Amino acid sequence: MSSEPSLDLPPAQQARSRLTQQRILDAGTALLEEGGTEALTVAAVAARAGVAVGSVYRRFGDKDRLIAALQHDMIEQFDADIVRRFAPLGTDPVALVTSAVTGLTETYQAHERLMRVFLAAGATDPAVARVGSEAAIGADRVFRRFLEPIVPMIDGPEPELRLDVVYRLIYGTCQNRVLYGDLFESDRPLTWRQLTDELVEVACRYLLGVPAR
Repeated sequence: MSSEPSLDLPPAQQARSRLTQQRILDAGTALLEEGGTEALTVAAVAARAGVAVGSVYRRFGDKDRLIAALQHDMIEQFDADIVRRFAPLGTDPVALVTSAVTGLTETYQAHERLMRVFLAAGATDPAVARVGSEAAIGADRVFRRFLEPIVPMIDGPEPELRLDVVYRLIYGTCQNRVLYGDLFESDRPLTWRQLTDELVEVACRYLLGVPAR
């Protein structure tokens, strides 16, 4: 057994360090939601979190690395939220499709303010776009895995393709809404709930050949 001293911090310090880190992340998230990436500076985050500027630099480095950390934190929360929301409403195919579609749209709605910042940033920052794409593809895998039980019942010659198209439809629709709101491409008001219900209907008819309701 090695006699080298442990480099781990004492538990109390670890707890304080984790608390400080979370305060910095929370402060950065709030600034992004309020004013986008332009509002995010290391000094502003430090002031909002009530910590020294050096504390932010030690944990996250410069602004770009801090934004990357905030994006990673949002994605972790988004992924956990999807898993939590993908709770089967029933075991029949329509119930599973309804659960999957609703789980996706509700997760996008819950994270829309911060997601809007990263979607906009991804249009000019390849690193942000790459991480966002990886997260979207990961959500697609969760979506398809959840709907594996209905694959034999899908009404079409290429069931996996149909699942992929449904996910792309939901993702693209939610992304457009997050970025531009509900009146960008149409002057007809549409709540998130109404949008979800209609996407469920489209998915059930396309995948199963039956109405949702």
